[in-house]
Amino acid sequence: MTQTSTPATGTTLKPADAAGKTVVADGNLNGKTSIADIVVSKIAGIATREISGVYDLGGTAARTVGMIRDRIGTRTNLSQGVSVEVGETQAAVDLQIIAEYGVGIADLATAIRGNVISAIERMTGLQVTEVNIAVSDVHLEGEDDNSADSDAEPAERRVQ
Repeated sequence: MTQTSTPATGTTLKPADAAGKTVVADGNLNGKTSIADIVVSKIAGIATREISGVYDLGGTAARTVGMIRDRIGTRTNLSQGVSVEVGETQAAVDLQIIAEYGVGIADLATAIRGNVISAIERMTGLQVTEVNIAVSDVHLEGEDDNSADSDAEPAERRVQ
């Protein structure tokens, strides 16, 4: 197994194990740290939702499941609309978002990329090689995803 040292953090990253975790050796013999793919997904999801102009994450099916979860009191899926590939020292992120109408999509994508890259690199020590963003819809003010419940709030207002 090859190890690579990352100059920014001084840590050594080992290949992902069978459970989809990246193993980070902390430069001493006191133990190791494992980062699961879901951790990187959640970090990316939260960082995306922090950007003004993002209405929600995920496509129609994922958002429908999310609304059902919210109605039955299950916690919000913070990695909805996010998929990641985590390697030895790098991560790639794919996002599917719903943008607010009137927001410049190119500017929104730039802001999302910057925030996602910063959060993942700061929190995990992994280098983010790419953040791909698919805008699947535009949300209009007053438009409701579920006409039966006009009090439904977008994900950015539900996440705590």
